[in-house]
Amino acid sequence: MEKFLKDVEIRWADLDPNFHMLHSKYYDLGAYIRMCYLVESGITPTVMRNLNLGAILIREECIFRREILFGDKVQIDLLLSKSRRDASRWSIRHHIYKNDNKLCATINVDGAWIDTIKRKLTGLPEEIVSPFLEMPKVEGFDWE
Repeated sequence: MEKFLKDVEIRWADLDPNFHMLHSKYYDLGAYIRMCYLVESGITPTVMRNLNLGAILIREECIFRREILFGDKVQIDLLLSKSRRDASRWSIRHHIYKNDNKLCATINVDGAWIDTIKRKLTGLPEEIVSPFLEMPKVEGFDWE
């Protein structure tokens, strides 16, 4: 897959008292597109629940570059920046753009999968490793 990009609508509730997007909403957009990718790849909440599997974040960082205002046309992408071959540990990068492709923020997350019964980190089951690893990758992607 070459690109995974979603348009998002900024709501009044997404704004802070300065009338630009609240800092925590950037992280919400990252979570939104990650879930969109999983669902569109067949790794739905039902599949995860049936496999006793959950995604967890170990680190989340946002680098803010430009403010986003109500009415801006916003897009977010998703790129795998690092992964183990079994997808047990991974890093994802998001870029948030507004209007004429202006970069507003970069989000970097490091994550893993957890067995929701054992409460221990785990690898992905064989049947869903490939869909996860088909995620678009950053230029220069390298296996961990």
